[in-house]
Amino acid sequence: MTTTTYHPRPIHPTALKELRDTDDAGRACEPFVDEEGGDPLRCCLRPVRPGERVALVSYAPLRRWAAATGARPGAYDEQGPVFIHADPCDGPAEAAGDTYPFARPGALRTLRRYDARGRIVGGRLLELAEDTTAGFDAALAEAFADPEVGQVHVRAVEYGCFHFVVYRPEGA
Repeated sequence: MTTTTYHPRPIHPTALKELRDTDDAGRACEPFVDEEGGDPLRCCLRPVRPGERVALVSYAPLRRWAAATGARPGAYDEQGPVFIHADPCDGPAEAAGDTYPFARPGALRTLRRYDARGRIVGGRLLELAEDTTAGFDAALAEAFADPEVGQVHVRAVEYGCFHFVVYRPEGA
């Protein structure tokens, strides 16, 4: 198993608590039991298991980060659909930090780079190769080579869904 160079982050527990009440589009959370499973959970960075109680909510990661830091992303603020457990969970398993979540060869991901103000300062399309860890590591190293980049949002191309955030590593 290859260990990741960078650390994918799930949605913060405080945000999850709020999203389980009202999402970032102002809608009440509507939990349901997912009989099929497979969709990506952003609370614990793993796929839904069949029969789990989940919710599909609208999430604005940059808006929430900006509120905590005082940044002003302006028009770069985005919100979109994400699956979360409908009830609190333990978050990612310890070993989850050893891989990038929702990575399968051939998948297309967009990596959006943001500066300290919350403004987009670049991005790229990434088609995941057979060695998905090496692919993510290289794309994130490219992103953080720019000293302005403070965080990178990884999204699915197909639906535009936010998958996870990676913050600039200490000392990078």
